[in-house]
Amino acid sequence: MRRRDVLKGVAAAAAIPAAAIAQPAQNRVLKMVPQANLTSVDPIWTTANITRNHGYMVFDTLYGMNADFEPQPQMAAGHVSENGGRSVTITLRDGLRFHDGEPVRAVDCTTSLTRWMRRSPSGQKLATFVEALEALDDKRLRFRLKAPFPLLFSSLAQVSNSPPFIMPERLAKTDAFTQIREVVGSGPFRFLPEEFNSGSLVAYAKNTAYVPVPNGTPSLTAGPKIVHFDRVELQIITDAATAAAALQQGEIDWYEQPPPEIQTLLRRNRNVTISAIDPLPLTGVLRFNHLNAPFDDKKLRQALLPAIDQSDFMSAIVGPDPSLYTTGVGMFTPGTPLASTAGLEALTGPRSLDRAKALMREAGYTDQPMRLIGPTDILAPSAMTQVGADLFKRLGFNLDAAFSDWGTVVQRRTSKEPVDKGGWSVLFTSFSSFDFVDPSAHFPLRGNGASAWVGWPTIPRLEELRDAWFVAPDLDAQKAIAREIQTVAMDEVPYIPVGAYTSLTALRSNLVDRVSGLALFWGIRRA
Repeated sequence: MRRRDVLKGVAAAAAIPAAAIAQPAQNRVLKMVPQANLTSVDPIWTTANITRNHGYMVFDTLYGMNADFEPQPQMAAGHVSENGGRSVTITLRDGLRFHDGEPVRAVDCTTSLTRWMRRSPSGQKLATFVEALEALDDKRLRFRLKAPFPLLFSSLAQVSNSPPFIMPERLAKTDAFTQIREVVGSGPFRFLPEEFNSGSLVAYAKNTAYVPVPNGTPSLTAGPKIVHFDRVELQIITDAATAAAALQQGEIDWYEQPPPEIQTLLRRNRNVTISAIDPLPLTGVLRFNHLNAPFDDKKLRQALLPAIDQSDFMSAIVGPDPSLYTTGVGMFTPGTPLASTAGLEALTGPRSLDRAKALMREAGYTDQPMRLIGPTDILAPSAMTQVGADLFKRLGFNLDAAFSDWGTVVQRRTSKEPVDKGGWSVLFTSFSSFDFVDPSAHFPLRGNGASAWVGWPTIPRLEELRDAWFVAPDLDAQKAIAREIQTVAMDEVPYIPVGAYTSLTALRSNLVDRVSGLALFWGIRRA
């Protein structure tokens, strides 16, 4: 869509009667247009950011993570470490209750963490250290470890997908590869299932029984989670012009991810404030399906590298302003300690379609079909998918581009079938800054085959280096290992980083005290 067409759409939408969109937001109700539709309510089952954000509303974690990446007690009152760190006992805070009125017990925590450890990369690593995880009584749980695990509390405070949310035991007994269907947590909001209409509305009510931590400052997911709204509504409006008009007219309060053309218009409105939702950039990735042809061949994955121009992908998301994106991006979030240029020559050298085509011929590519799956209703993955589709055509791939809504992509990408049976070959998505800070929770950087994130690469050397990183004695040693991890990844190509970008969000200017990092709904209030 051309820029002038988008702006015409905004002007037309502004003339729509208010009742056609929504009634004006009441002071005690926060209305937001999220970056995607909520299609799964299980934040352990999927890595979709919208489901993670939903999880932070309704569930809570034993520890929270502050903006300096320091774990802080959240549901936990504290802990005692004994036997040289091989025994860690965590005590729950008083007054914790689930939304159904039942008290939070230690067995709820142990069952929830056991399920989480089957899916989360950091949880999977922690599981290899756990000799036993047991509930001593209703208030205390104990980790008995085979060896000290220095990152225990960082793992329990993990913000990246999937966080270790605590659920009632009966829900946490659900197999980790099966979605839960009922949403009962102990977090600051209650999910309202009777109002849930996927593709239209997701509603939450303030949990009046929630007891925030008694001290500290709200910072990312740590500190007191004090709620100032009685109700939050996620209104699914996929048309950017309609969402922008609703924000300008005060019919919604928050537009999580407006496209760059819309940002230009919104900046002219003094009642709207645009800011970075996260001070660190998000990374875009091109993910391969390693199980099936044609990208089960490492040489064909490598062949794409000379054709990838990170600026093409990033400018499609944020526009032409280079201050809003970063190129020369590797496997770790730019601006964080483990980011480096190691092994990136294939991405940072001269760009050449001809060179990529020659490498495709050397890899033996002979017009085998491939399928790109991608969304049309979520900004960053949609923009990258469009750029990628054009690139694959110019390279001469026999491309089937299958576009749908984001919820369908999230479901479809779990298929391990070959292309001729409805499977997929490649997809584009993006990850939050904290997902790629280090190897601990870095989903796309795993090489553990069937247990890996969608795409399922088997790369034993990546797993060996990851294990070494967990026991590295200091930051310098961690950096050295991270450089080798990146070098191996650029050779094996579990995925290709296609750049990093600043995600901008738009709110009514009377909203203050938003907790930065992601779409969080505590702290924020109307001035």
